[in-house]
Amino acid sequence: MKRKIAIIAGGDSSEHAVSMKSAEGIRSFIDADKYDIYLVELSKEKWEAVLPEGNAPIDKNDFSFVANGERIRPDFAYITIHGTPGENGILQGYFELIGLPYSTCDVLVSALTFSKFHLNQYLKSLGLKVAESLVVNRRQSISEQDIIDTIGLPCFIKPNASGSSFGVTKVKTVEEIRPALETAFAESDDVMVEAFMDGTEIANGCYKVKGKEVVLPITEVVSKNEFFDFNAKYNGEVTEITPARLSEEVTARVQKLTSLIYDILKCKGIIRVDYIITAGDVINMLEVNTTPGMTATSFIPQQVRAAGLDIKEVMTDIIEDAFLPS
Repeated sequence: MKRKIAIIAGGDSSEHAVSMKSAEGIRSFIDADKYDIYLVELSKEKWEAVLPEGNAPIDKNDFSFVANGERIRPDFAYITIHGTPGENGILQGYFELIGLPYSTCDVLVSALTFSKFHLNQYLKSLGLKVAESLVVNRRQSISEQDIIDTIGLPCFIKPNASGSSFGVTKVKTVEEIRPALETAFAESDDVMVEAFMDGTEIANGCYKVKGKEVVLPITEVVSKNEFFDFNAKYNGEVTEITPARLSEEVTARVQKLTSLIYDILKCKGIIRVDYIITAGDVINMLEVNTTPGMTATSFIPQQVRAAGLDIKEVMTDIIEDAFLPS
């Protein structure tokens, strides 16, 4: 009997639609000959299985639903929500309580990586290089001069606990600071102000399962915009080069660091680590994505193809790892 796989998408953030696109990609990547695949869409208003005969409500007691008169309880949840509740540990905690295996990092790691500032400060304490930054809560007040004195201009003002597609502004003048804060606060109660770093932006995927470690080729990001924003990501305003135009030595250092970060955080499933390479080939970590985009053109599928791997086999690795003896 085939295992039943639920792809969990949607969520409560502005990246709901982006998550649904990732779900379409994952559905095409999972081997339908091995698994029965269901899409489950989550929102604040409702949790539903998306079925050909019409959507069915999810029973939150055990995450089951009725399809064609049969009650289905998935064997495994593949989480592809970008934002709350699937990227910050909330959904992971729920699945832990009901005993449903899932694809991503656990509650603690998901919560830590979702807070960009706290993750960066933690990894900085272990010797990793990150941009100078500060965090501001919406209940706090901070002056434009405080930001300039502490971080300088230009800088990035972004939601601290959210995805990275919405609410991000590159600030070049003092007049742009206050509007940028308001834009970021629309997405998150905490806002991160981060120093600008001039360099080459790259992304590197990785996953580890029992008996196998895979660090993927690196993607170089050349945005046509000021930075890698929503339009660059999803409207084609970017050139993505895989493998990245880096020396063998820098490539090896980046991949080694990605593997180290995976182990330090005790990650699970596929992650993507974003970096900036600055003058002197200094590797600066930007963030760790524990539910990276998975459309056909997203970084991870690109990197899987560049590595000469079969994306279906990668998905099978992630799913079957949950059922192997510890």
